[in-house]
Amino acid sequence: MTKMIFVSLPVTDLAASIAFYKALGFDQNPQFSDENSACMVWSEAIYTMLLSHTKWRSFTDRPLPPAGTSSMMLSLSLADRDAVDAMNLAAATHGGRADVNPLQDLGFMYARDLADPDDHLWGAFWMDPAAVVPQEPQS
Repeated sequence: MTKMIFVSLPVTDLAASIAFYKALGFDQNPQFSDENSACMVWSEAIYTMLLSHTKWRSFTDRPLPPAGTSSMMLSLSLADRDAVDAMNLAAATHGGRADVNPLQDLGFMYARDLADPDDHLWGAFWMDPAAVVPQEPQS
């Protein structure tokens, strides 16, 4: 079986969050979506589960982080610098925030960070494939 990741995020407005993630380039999988959750597909291996707070509470009773705080940032690699800029613009025009951290341009890597409507952080980045040095897997 292919290894996959499902990132679950609590959201306050499911419809707005679905629209936001579609604007970033995610597709919705209706098979795993209902009135309290939406499965948003980035790739064959990466899925984001948007969960209403009620649905979130069925998974955990741990407190939600206070607004304006962060416990993690998820990053997505994109095809080129223009795609990074386009994702950042889509975030700003669809209920999120663009450039929540300073833009990084290291020449071989270009990154801009954004926040979704619930302030979950995402990094959009491009890295020159020639700059990636293959490494042996560690056991």
